[in-house]
Amino acid sequence: MKIGDKVRFLSEVGGGVVKGFQGKDLVLVEDEDGFSIPMPIRECVIIDTDDYNIKKEEKADVPTAPGKIGLYNLKRPFSPQPETRGKDMLNVYLAYVPENARKMSTTPFEAYLVNDSNYYLYYTYLSAEKEGWKNRSHGLVEPNTKLLMEEFTKEILNELERVSVQLIAFKEAKPAEIKPAVGVELRIDTVKFYKLHTFKDSEFFEEPALIFDLVKNDVPVKQVCVSAEELHTVLLQKKFCGQTRISTCYKKTTKT
Repeated sequence: MKIGDKVRFLSEVGGGVVKGFQGKDLVLVEDEDGFSIPMPIRECVIIDTDDYNIKKEEKADVPTAPGKIGLYNLKRPFSPQPETRGKDMLNVYLAYVPENARKMSTTPFEAYLVNDSNYYLYYTYLSAEKEGWKNRSHGLVEPNTKLLMEEFTKEILNELERVSVQLIAFKEAKPAEIKPAVGVELRIDTVKFYKLHTFKDSEFFEEPALIFDLVKNDVPVKQVCVSAEELHTVLLQKKFCGQTRISTCYKKTTKT
């Protein structure tokens, strides 16, 4: 089964044209209304093969390594992507995936931007550096895809303690709701990269991943961060207030 094949569903009425795949078991089928429907491959039967489309897909881009997603090429001709029903609200995630989860002490990692929406996203991925921000990756993410932004090793984890992702969402060739530009800053506990149990199973990856919410149902995530100095100041204030109340009560008691 390849992109461009016409299929029908086995267990329910309907069918359409294959527009893409999600993992090893799901296929995206575009129905006559233009919506993409995720279906198990085993539930689809090929009724026609588009040989022209197959040849076009084979020549489209240089293939990337298995399991990895290459950066979108801004110079290639634009082709509108199929939409998925119920995905018009922005849900975007930053994900870190170990290349070899069985060797957590030595494995390199991959950083992904996951776009779980029907919108295209211009993005920048940055890390704090002295008084400014270092641009680690920038580009365009297609709808309902994940994009590999960079690969790194544990030697540079200290650079990822503060990261920022900026997003501009839009749709191509059709009217759509305007989404505000988004800027999210995250503080990352890099100790988590040494612990396998902090990497969880998800619908986006076959491997366990450490996933941070950036936008949930159109709402940018605001991370609450308290520095050690701020925490120390608050504790001292509480301690001082407690001592003041005890002293006041003692004075009132002695007068009576």
